[in-house]
Amino acid sequence: MFDPLRAKATVFLYMTVAFLFGVGLASGMGWTDDSHAMPVVSEAPQVSEEAVRPARDLSEAFVNIAEAVTPAVVRIEVRKPRFASRQVPEAFRRFFNLPDEEDQQSIPQVSGGSGFLVSDDGYVLTNDHVVTDATEITVWLEDGRRFDATLVGSDPTTDVAVVKIEGSSFPTLSFGDSDRVRVGEWVLAVGNPGFGGAASQLDYTVTAGIISAKSRGLQLIQNELLRDPDFDDFTSGFAIEDFIQTDAVINPGNSGGPMVDIQGRVVGINSAIASQTGFYQGYGFAIPVNLARRVMEDLIEYGVVRRPWLGVQITNITPEAAEYLGLPDVSGVLVQSVTEDSPAEAAGIEREDVIVSIDGVSVSRSGQLQQLVARKRPGDPVRVELFRNGEPREIRGQLDEAPINRGPEPRREERVARAEEKLGIEVADLTPELAEAFNYPEPGGAVITDVQLDGPASRQGVPAQAKILEVNGERIGDADDVKDALDRVRPGQVVSLLLADNTGTTQVRYIRVPPS
Repeated sequence: MFDPLRAKATVFLYMTVAFLFGVGLASGMGWTDDSHAMPVVSEAPQVSEEAVRPARDLSEAFVNIAEAVTPAVVRIEVRKPRFASRQVPEAFRRFFNLPDEEDQQSIPQVSGGSGFLVSDDGYVLTNDHVVTDATEITVWLEDGRRFDATLVGSDPTTDVAVVKIEGSSFPTLSFGDSDRVRVGEWVLAVGNPGFGGAASQLDYTVTAGIISAKSRGLQLIQNELLRDPDFDDFTSGFAIEDFIQTDAVINPGNSGGPMVDIQGRVVGINSAIASQTGFYQGYGFAIPVNLARRVMEDLIEYGVVRRPWLGVQITNITPEAAEYLGLPDVSGVLVQSVTEDSPAEAAGIEREDVIVSIDGVSVSRSGQLQQLVARKRPGDPVRVELFRNGEPREIRGQLDEAPINRGPEPRREERVARAEEKLGIEVADLTPELAEAFNYPEPGGAVITDVQLDGPASRQGVPAQAKILEVNGERIGDADDVKDALDRVRPGQVVSLLLADNTGTTQVRYIRVPPS
């Protein structure tokens, strides 16, 4: 009778004898001589602890900042309308049982970015360009929680927006003072540098750098407004371009995330990159948080920004202009024109005046003047110091409200999409023609004819041309069964799909139905 214990003991004995024989052979050949022993690597540090203590302290500070800040950073996913303009040949349409051109509906575009919580009851600060035109907004927290969000308000002239999620006791970030940050200071940028709005392996990335410059005017916002048919040249003139520049890595998807100082306080909102490719090339830009905070307060209180207005067209002073106008130095902003019936005209500001300060705060660039005015409220008094004909003057006036407000626009009524459309799939009966086209051995059942790019099904790896065998455990006989089963699924619920390919290999995919 076979004894497994005895067999194992015999094998162990043979292995022991073989090992001892090998050691003896190696010794005889000199392989175990000390001269051939593995070298001992010293574990003594190359540099003293005292010498690296400042760097170690900085490294520890970065770790602490990341741990404190990241829980309050969110990933924002938005769905926007995008008209399906595909021109499908009629023969192909009949073959795949596709709807007529007039029956095709808009295909939603999925995109997104980052944001951060500023209150424990769910207010999130982000960029206007992240959420503009969104029909659905979803917010994801670092701990995996998912929330449907509503747009509180947005301001395209500053690229600032606020969205709201329902709940309480959320982690939050505190505000710093962007006026007091200095060139050369360390900052960290946090966000989700993925693409589209779907989750990626790069979510909640922390990068470090320094403040490279302040008051950068790039005309990024103004150019976007000029391309938007909803805005005219007058409105685009209210764009505020006063960015903080950093060399911290900022890539697509980082937009709306926080830039924080060495104490973890927000000093800017990551907003744009200067790049020929759309990827990071060493220059990142953020909206100063003092401006963003002021815009946020209006959006939460009124739903729109009540932009104060002085009413001057301005440019930066050049060395030639400073010489001609008799200025003491090359600083300030030149008034090119004064708007009729504006606060500036009422106060007595004239063309070719050079504004050098607002309420005692020095002004050196156009964007700086715009930001200082925008941080006030309509009706606030203002003290303007300027040079006229080479002589200093002080003018007092009162700001008015700019006629540019645009709050969240009411959305047109949308057709209620079928459940399979919300999943981002098109389903048809597996006809003999489709079975031949998709290499199935025989017809019958329901097959996925198309999977929408960046849709919920696509992000869960659902393949086109797969048969649907079950929906939530319910057997499927044809395309109508799929529609009926999915119509019983509520918005936000997770759906289980049992799929099979043309070889009979099965797989299960779990997909969340987006909110209605």
